[in-house]
Amino acid sequence: MPIDRRVSLITLGVSDVSVSTAFYERLGWVKSSASQDAITFIQLKGTVLALFSRSALADDAGVTNTETGFSGVTLAHNLGSEAAVDDTFAEFVRSGAQPVKPPHKVFWGGYSSYVADPDGHLWEIAYNPFVPMDDDGHLVLPE
Repeated sequence: MPIDRRVSLITLGVSDVSVSTAFYERLGWVKSSASQDAITFIQLKGTVLALFSRSALADDAGVTNTETGFSGVTLAHNLGSEAAVDDTFAEFVRSGAQPVKPPHKVFWGGYSSYVADPDGHLWEIAYNPFVPMDDDGHLVLPE
């Protein structure tokens, strides 16, 4: 039987849970009452975002906590229009994100930008005119 296709929880290893929590709260994202001093949980649409000490996360996984830098992973926030990308990019930056790449038309026909959160985790903020979204804002890929 195939494994169920889902991502239930994304945990970001951060240098300071309270600083990262404050950043995401400035975006209007709400910390769950299930959060504790050592970990923050934020309910997203269909997924939970967790903020946890980078060193504790490495210990939990049994791996070495290496220096920060590009990890080969980005998080994406897809939206329904270019204007929504512009507005969301500006809100991330106003909330303390570092602008990495301003919104612009991209080679594949969409509109994309990048910001980094306080720990350097990259968020792509994009509009893809070729992939529709359902009423809840989830991407709907063709089968």
